[in-house]
Amino acid sequence: MQKNVLITGAAKRIGAACARRLHREGCYIIVHYKVSEREALELCEELNRLRPDSASVLQADLLNTGHLEEVADAAQKIRGGIDVLINNASAFYPTTFGEVTEAQWDELLGSNLKAPFFLAQALLDTLKVRKGCIVNIVDIHAERGLPGFSAYSIAKAGLAAMTRVLAKEMGPAVRVNGVAPGAIIWPERDLSEQDKQEILQRVALKRSGEPDDIAKAVLFLIRDADYMTGQIVTVDGGRTLFY
Repeated sequence: MQKNVLITGAAKRIGAACARRLHREGCYIIVHYKVSEREALELCEELNRLRPDSASVLQADLLNTGHLEEVADAAQKIRGGIDVLINNASAFYPTTFGEVTEAQWDELLGSNLKAPFFLAQALLDTLKVRKGCIVNIVDIHAERGLPGFSAYSIAKAGLAAMTRVLAKEMGPAVRVNGVAPGAIIWPERDLSEQDKQEILQRVALKRSGEPDDIAKAVLFLIRDADYMTGQIVTVDGGRTLFY
């Protein structure tokens, strides 16, 4: 599967898992990062050791929408076009309703919704020519918001809506789908063992998932789902069964 894939926020966590999984399938990977330069360069070097000239890095602050056209142009020049856009980059942190600041709103909506929308728009022509696809990394909390994370939940709900409407706007040449993770990687914040166990008790499989579980779903949507668009695949071990 020789496709040129741009993954935003690819230096760590789910983004890096997607990069490794798709690279194993023969893809050329563009590792986008904002501030995680060391991790991005290490991942790129790892992939290039496995297959020379098969990965590159691209730094950009996606909150600066004025730079998104530049990001799209740079990504296309690396290999002459983009076949797959994976909108993975995401800010995630709690916001107490009643105390949410405009800066928090702008960052959470910007990274999770605004940037994916305008990056998809900037890559529209090349994706159409190459009959490509977009995979958005959504969240199970897009459907039923997570208390204490109102701005984040709203942003992911918008990304879910964007997935469906862009499937109409960009079809028939471009497919647009999403993956909604559940408990995959614990957040980069303090979470007690009791909190983790309470979450896992509401998961049918009684365990957390792995980043590669998301990567495999992404691979399916890219490689095997030619007649799917506007869909969001939930990968949560059955957690949403117990909402």
